[in-house]
Amino acid sequence: MIFRMNFEAILFDCDGVLVDSEAITCGVLRDMFEAQGWRMTLAECMQRFVGHTVKSQRSVIEAHTGQPLTDEWLADFYALRNERLTQSITAIEGVHEAVAHLHEHCQGRIAVASGADRLKIEMMLKQVGLLSFFEGRIFSGHEMPRSKPYPDVYLAAAAHLQIDPARCLVVEDTTVGITAGVAAGATVWAYAPGSTPRQPLLDAGASQSFQHMDELRLIKP
Repeated sequence: MIFRMNFEAILFDCDGVLVDSEAITCGVLRDMFEAQGWRMTLAECMQRFVGHTVKSQRSVIEAHTGQPLTDEWLADFYALRNERLTQSITAIEGVHEAVAHLHEHCQGRIAVASGADRLKIEMMLKQVGLLSFFEGRIFSGHEMPRSKPYPDVYLAAAAHLQIDPARCLVVEDTTVGITAGVAAGATVWAYAPGSTPRQPLLDAGASQSFQHMDELRLIKP
């Protein structure tokens, strides 16, 4: 099936959409929480934290660890997270070809709109060979008044590209991100590989789900 492109720009989330990073980041969180007495499995940690910034979960973290979420703790987390990402980060299967295809057919009107901090986004994209497609069009929720699930980062990306959000396609993998994309007024497609439950993503407002990045190469002008 060929999808005729009714979009003028494509806005990508980063973690879990362009790079396979979420298990690595949550593994660091799990280890650091365990050192503070909060024990959980990696799956439980991912269920709680994927799609959210650590700072946005401050009250939950402090309630379970019994300790304040300090700037020093966050700095240690970021440092260890970045070290493990540098060692282990990989691109999502098929994403290089999909991004190259959409970059060409959108005449460069593609962007990253992530809830992560800029250093992490740029480091990961460089590590997997995707940075050149997005240089100058990377937007971080840390630099916005509000991060996801609010639409600010997607609105900023669309405004930079000078495209009405209603003419943008957002590619997301979490209910938090989908909520943000829908709130921005964009059409949202949910990336749901393997056995990922699709219904929660559709319930959050995604207009459809897909399993492999190759499917984005079916989009034609």
